[in-house]
Amino acid sequence: MQTFSPDRARDRLGVEGDLDRLALYRILDANLDRAREGLRIIEEWCRFGLNDSALTEQLKQLRQLLAAWHTPEIRLARDTPGDAGTHLTHPQEAERTSLTQVLQVNFSRTQEALRVLEEYGKLHDRQMAAACKQMRYRVYDLDSQLLGHQRRQQLARSRLYLVTSPSEQLLPTVEAALQGGTSLVQYREKAADDCERLAVAQQMSALCHRYGALFIVNDRVDLALAANADGVHLGQQDLPVAAARQLLGFDRLIGRSTTNPEELQRALAEGADYIGVGPVYETPTKPGKSAAGAEYLRYAREHATVPWFAIGGIDADNLAAVLEAGAERVAVVRALMQTDQPVSVAQSLIRQLSQAQTIRPHEQ
Repeated sequence: MQTFSPDRARDRLGVEGDLDRLALYRILDANLDRAREGLRIIEEWCRFGLNDSALTEQLKQLRQLLAAWHTPEIRLARDTPGDAGTHLTHPQEAERTSLTQVLQVNFSRTQEALRVLEEYGKLHDRQMAAACKQMRYRVYDLDSQLLGHQRRQQLARSRLYLVTSPSEQLLPTVEAALQGGTSLVQYREKAADDCERLAVAQQMSALCHRYGALFIVNDRVDLALAANADGVHLGQQDLPVAAARQLLGFDRLIGRSTTNPEELQRALAEGADYIGVGPVYETPTKPGKSAAGAEYLRYAREHATVPWFAIGGIDADNLAAVLEAGAERVAVVRALMQTDQPVSVAQSLIRQLSQAQTIRPHEQ
């Protein structure tokens, strides 16, 4: 195998003595590799994780387009031993805590590489620069599409939803619930100022994502965005779903509280990703609200076309009755926030939920 020779490379490039041209080709080579590698990592998940042939084909086409621009003259400029950046590392490069993080990192890597190719490509081939620009926009769209797909799949798999209440041990309690298997957490805080709520939301978001759980912010779209939440939960008096969607985009989740069939049908028509159904029992977290009862659960079972969570006064003692009425997912507050054993309580609730009826096909 031939070793790298700057003189031979410059001769082959036809720009002998032009170190700027050689450096340009090395930049193009490195970023073509970087973009193709990032796309391949994403493609593998679409193929083997999602079994989505359409997404897989789109990513494969992008890789092939980049391969066409990765010409021998560009490859010939490669000088891995002489690359000053090969030994530079960052601690975060060695740590991946969730599938979502793997995908986000590689989408970012691909987008950055395409931007570099777009700019430096203008010095090499304007058609290449234009092609990379269009590819970058396509990758942005795929990023949003795939992340939203991931979140909705995870939402459909979630059975136990923790809605927080104020507590001196808020974050430790949430972490214990996550350790017990809770995969969906909503931060609900009505009294604190915005600075405090944002600080807590950011910590809770990082905590949930470290455990591979979805994180939702109650009411506030702005806090959800600032805290990198997976979505927002809206009450009946909050923003319309369409307005929240315009701000959040389609890659994040929007939930809506409902207390009767009319509100449920309206939430479905608005395009909510999931629905809260309740309160099943009277609860101090919803003072003045009468219990919706088992009849509303049976209605939701028959008519809801998105994942829905029974909520309101549910605990280990009455969960069996809630499941009997047709619920397959529940949201709890006091059952986890006011127990000394959130790990074991979460595990117990999940065990009961796992014995419930299989999720309907349209919810999977």
